[in-house]
Amino acid sequence: MAKLFRAVIMGPPGSGKGTISERIAQSFGLKHLSSGDFLRENIAANTEAGVLAKTYIERGLMVPDNVMTRLLLPRLEEMTRHSWLMDGFPCTLAQAKALNSTCDLDLVISLNIPYETLKDRLSDRWIHPASGRVYNRGFNPPRVQGRDDLSGEPLIQHDNDQPEALVARLRHYKDVAKPVIDLYKSKGILHTFSGTETDRIWPYINSLLSTKIPSRPETDTQHIPMP
Repeated sequence: MAKLFRAVIMGPPGSGKGTISERIAQSFGLKHLSSGDFLRENIAANTEAGVLAKTYIERGLMVPDNVMTRLLLPRLEEMTRHSWLMDGFPCTLAQAKALNSTCDLDLVISLNIPYETLKDRLSDRWIHPASGRVYNRGFNPPRVQGRDDLSGEPLIQHDNDQPEALVARLRHYKDVAKPVIDLYKSKGILHTFSGTETDRIWPYINSLLSTKIPSRPETDTQHIPMP
């Protein structure tokens, strides 16, 4: 039986974490676990932690570490027989330490994307609020302008994707991510990839993972929206 493989992908808003995560899931048979999907599903289901998280999100605040870990760690503890890739968690050092107490990571991917590239991507980004589906007018436009492909519902653009708010968002990411990156660097499991195009970064990530996961796990490769 192949050894289980657990990985995390980190990067600022607009860095392409979701796109790369889906490629990794398809290519290597890892379950793609998205903290954003998990948040939305818990909010929609009115779970205790979901209701609590919603009170912060509606005020434009970060969901506190203790709420995020309460949402995510029990689900990860259920994934004892699966290899997985976590997208969007941990975001802070406290979350990383909590994750360490639950499982041992094999690999952390950090995406280093120039500010100008992130600004261009986010200024063209439109989101379907209910599902979290993301569109980009430049390379992933909706079939009907301003409408979600599946539901037909209106798309929105977040205020914090506007250029004037983006500097603050990226500065905040850099501040909170640095100790997390330093932690994983000290453990010898951090791999950083820099560039302006996902398609150019991907071959290097694919090559690295090919050396880490020599045999494809016999698992369902679809994206898991956590219940």
